[in-house]
Amino acid sequence: MAKLKVLVSLMTNDNDFQMEQAQAAEQAARKTGIDCQILYAENDAITQSTQILKAVQADPSDRPNAIVFEPVGGTALPQVARAAVNAGIAWVVLNRDVTYLSELRQSSKVAVFSVGSDHLEVGRIQARQCAALLPSGGTALYVQGPSDNPVSKERTLGMQEAKPGNIHLVSLKGQWTEESAIRTVSSWLKLTTSRKTLIDLVVAQNDAMAIGARKAFQEMSSEVDREQRLQVPYLGVDGVPKTGQAWVRSGLLAATVFTPPNTGHAIELLVEALQHSRIPAERVLTAPESIPPLEKLRSRK
Repeated sequence: MAKLKVLVSLMTNDNDFQMEQAQAAEQAARKTGIDCQILYAENDAITQSTQILKAVQADPSDRPNAIVFEPVGGTALPQVARAAVNAGIAWVVLNRDVTYLSELRQSSKVAVFSVGSDHLEVGRIQARQCAALLPSGGTALYVQGPSDNPVSKERTLGMQEAKPGNIHLVSLKGQWTEESAIRTVSSWLKLTTSRKTLIDLVVAQNDAMAIGARKAFQEMSSEVDREQRLQVPYLGVDGVPKTGQAWVRSGLLAATVFTPPNTGHAIELLVEALQHSRIPAERVLTAPESIPPLEKLRSRK
């Protein structure tokens, strides 16, 4: 029997969680004995669509048996998904709740499903972390992901749902990378209003942007303002062992939310589906958790 071929399409190679996704995919590929090709879309939806469509339209002998992808844009490529399924290629979406999966599953002879973190709960956990660190309330600088990204939207919704009323958010937009957070925070610092805003907490929707925010504050010309901004707690999301969790241990971050990489789980489910016709549920969720636990955060105060 020929080896199963799986194409994994990730958003960028400039993000610690995406690199963890790639590593998890490679480990699962070795474990299950499949061929795994990983592509990076450079945070561009058109690039991602072009890369995947090229694989779908390749000669049948060169096509992958399945495509696992984490969408860059807001649409999650429904036309490309249909083209893949029509070509007999299984389709798995990572970290996104997409409406077209139900329709595809009804007519498809191949596996179609999604595997993702519970991003609403990620936002709720960050809100509880804020409450633990600011029991008397205050102002948090909130660095979000892209406006059109459903992951960012769900994390924001969870934050707003669980956030105490005495904590005010000042929201900025990033692109999931450290550099994007440096740019957006540096631009905010140039505004007159930012100088009048006392920040008690910095909350970013991933660890890379939390560190980027720190670096932007480190570049402030005023030593007094710089020290004040650097002494507040910083919160992130992803909790990759070598970055986010290490930053918590070193004190660069006060806390993170661990979201397990899900490419490996997706590939294992795919192999079960392709080799044993065990089709997973339409939507499989992994559970996030606070690092450190909320009880330990509360004891800081």
